[in-house]
Amino acid sequence: MSLFNKKRQREVLLHYWNKGVRSVPKLHKLTKIPVSTLYYNVKKLKEKGTVKHKRGNGRPKKITPEISRTIGQYIRRDTSIPLKNIANKISQKGVQLHFSTISKHLTSIGYKKNLPRATPMLTQKHKENRVEWAKKHLNYNWKKVLFTDETAFQLFRNTIQHWYKNKRPVRRIPKDRTKIFAWAGFCMKGTTSLFCFQTIMTGNFYVEILQKHLPEVKQLFRGRWVWQQDNDPKHTSRVAKKFLQENVPEVLDWPSNSPDLNPIENLWSIVKTRVERRMPKNCHELELFMMEEWANIPQTILMNLVNSMPKRCQAIIDNNGERIDF
Repeated sequence: MSLFNKKRQREVLLHYWNKGVRSVPKLHKLTKIPVSTLYYNVKKLKEKGTVKHKRGNGRPKKITPEISRTIGQYIRRDTSIPLKNIANKISQKGVQLHFSTISKHLTSIGYKKNLPRATPMLTQKHKENRVEWAKKHLNYNWKKVLFTDETAFQLFRNTIQHWYKNKRPVRRIPKDRTKIFAWAGFCMKGTTSLFCFQTIMTGNFYVEILQKHLPEVKQLFRGRWVWQQDNDPKHTSRVAKKFLQENVPEVLDWPSNSPDLNPIENLWSIVKTRVERRMPKNCHELELFMMEEWANIPQTILMNLVNSMPKRCQAIIDNNGERIDF
């Protein structure tokens, strides 16, 4: 029986015991707890006044509070220190610990080991601009905004963790992995079609994409709408600016270096994971799966992402322009 169930049994028994029920048969009828368990715990109640589990059984722990504090000091001094080095340092104090024991202990007290999350650097000016922008757009009508961006889908992407026993599974991946680029947009009401390409995007090529998709965008909105894009050079090129001024009602000003503000980044991540799970074997399958997964995005996801914009703005303000987790 699990520790949780045993604890629950003791709680139920105490409940009726404190209400004056002392008879084991009656307790059994009320609780359905096995009679042998009831006799054992009733005996403890009569002799010791408690049903708490007796501590001290088993081998004493090698990692005492003092050793735990010492391990914590090593970690804080050098966050990348190998566990074997910690074990060697502890052994010099007369305590022999295997590095796996230290690993389990660190996990039990909340430590995790991972690569620092890579993120673009933000200057003080960037942070100030982000806060100013967030305050200005905190109560903005995001339902009228089309969020746009482009990204790269990689063939043989390998980011999904898998369960396994014994030997770690191996996936053969070629040295040169083909990429297919994609451009798209989405809003509260739906998405544009996904445009796939394998050439370098220039300002002129970007305008060609916009020309092709503007009719779709106009079908998504009634009345005035707003175009969102980041500050990539091809987006802000002279030819792109001219086209947008002539064909789009309004272009949303966007703070530099702020992918964490753009909900389409989350959408790309969802689609990439779904495509990877299908394990495309060639470029044809990769593009096919990209198109299918993009077309099958649930409406609720689009709505939730758009509705997250006020929270993103508030988080930017609360963090004084620093990166936010979204």
